[in-house]
Amino acid sequence: MATSIGKLSKSFFLKLLVGIIILPFVFWGMGDVFRGGNQNVIATVDSNKISTQEFVNYINRLNLNEEQIKNLKKTDLIEQILSDYIGKKVMSLEIEKLGVMVNDNALREIIKNDKAFFKNDKFSRTEYEKFLLQSGVTAPQFEANIVEQEKRRQFLSSLSGGLVIPEILVVKEFRKENQTKTIQYIDLDKYHSKNKPSQESIKELYERNKNIFFTEVKSIRYAEIKPELISGSKEYNENFFRQLDVIENNVLDGQIFDETAKANNLKIIEFDKINVRKENENKKKLDNLPDNLFKKIYNLKTPQSPEVINIDNKYYLAEIKEEEKKNRPMNDPEVLEALNAQLSFKQKIENNTSLAKDISLGAFADNNFKKFADDNGLLVKDYKISNLKQNEIFDEGLVKRIFLTKDGDINLITNSTLTKSFLISTKKTEYKKLDKNIKEFEQYEAKARLNLINKIYQSYDESANQKYKVEINQRTIDRVKNSFQ
Repeated sequence: MATSIGKLSKSFFLKLLVGIIILPFVFWGMGDVFRGGNQNVIATVDSNKISTQEFVNYINRLNLNEEQIKNLKKTDLIEQILSDYIGKKVMSLEIEKLGVMVNDNALREIIKNDKAFFKNDKFSRTEYEKFLLQSGVTAPQFEANIVEQEKRRQFLSSLSGGLVIPEILVVKEFRKENQTKTIQYIDLDKYHSKNKPSQESIKELYERNKNIFFTEVKSIRYAEIKPELISGSKEYNENFFRQLDVIENNVLDGQIFDETAKANNLKIIEFDKINVRKENENKKKLDNLPDNLFKKIYNLKTPQSPEVINIDNKYYLAEIKEEEKKNRPMNDPEVLEALNAQLSFKQKIENNTSLAKDISLGAFADNNFKKFADDNGLLVKDYKISNLKQNEIFDEGLVKRIFLTKDGDINLITNSTLTKSFLISTKKTEYKKLDKNIKEFEQYEAKARLNLINKIYQSYDESANQKYKVEINQRTIDRVKNSFQ
């Protein structure tokens, strides 16, 4: 049965407006997530049908990791992907109606000016072809993706071009960051820490997540590719880089580490069973392996798949020879620290949720702000903030939140990691004056412009949701989900 896209996403178009304002030179690798697929319709946008096979092909290009694939049946990831894909369809229809075009000359200039394909400060066809080979895509596929991205960029630019920003909006942005605020605050650190996680809850959490607590060790090896070994000269000249390209191509074509090293007289250096802290099995740290080289090798993705890497203008053939994972016991100090941190974080969320609810119901009105502090052994402190960068107690992000709080209001503010939480009561606000002649005026004008553009995008999104009739076939979605075992 067909159902409304509203059940998937009330704002499918707006999601696409984040992350594509700047043209990205990224093309998803091709994977084999699905095999085959029925040609029935999974969704329609007006009269435009999206077949199951078309949608499956799109998923194939996303390179989902093993964990995502494993959980597809249990999560709404398929619905999210479909929602995003429908959003792209809607945008494509709008782009087509506007007649946005990207000709061959424009495409050529975009590629030639992308520094990812530069060598010796200029465009290199070899680097471009190497990128295509490593990405597993053809030139037509990659270039079609660039054209699509550039059309979207031009389309979004067309929505917000020629805006004149009223001065009142600039002043509003200025006042958000330039004011003096007198407040009272309660530090909630002691309040959150009064209930320590029980041994039973720690054990339960460990048993549910023991598969994520492991020690990973890797055996790695590398060999420096010196000019005298491959080009007969000690200089990093054109001949050296030509031979280096040959080595890279051979490796990309599947030549194994030992064969490559032998063919080029490279001296192999190996380290067995090293952890991420650069320690061996005896907890001895390796001193004869530079940190930057170690990190580069250790973070290679695929074992027994050699790569040529560049560190400080030196070139190496590197490989993870083997990797091994061992479970860590619950009494491991680092495991215990992680478990306690997770449970404490959960407790803070629950406490803050309860406090936020009480604030919304007016429970802290009148003298109840101080009463809460007294009942919990906390202190109410007076404080004046006159600068966004004033970091004695509150960091910049928290100060911005405080500046947005109206006089007489009580608010709960926290940082993103919940390591700092405060109840604040705003007493008095004094605003600074904006001088149009200072250079900062342009900065606040830009912020006002960005906010206005976001509102335009949101308005356009709402219009697009009403303009296009979108329906999905839930049975087909379920069938796609159930194809994963």
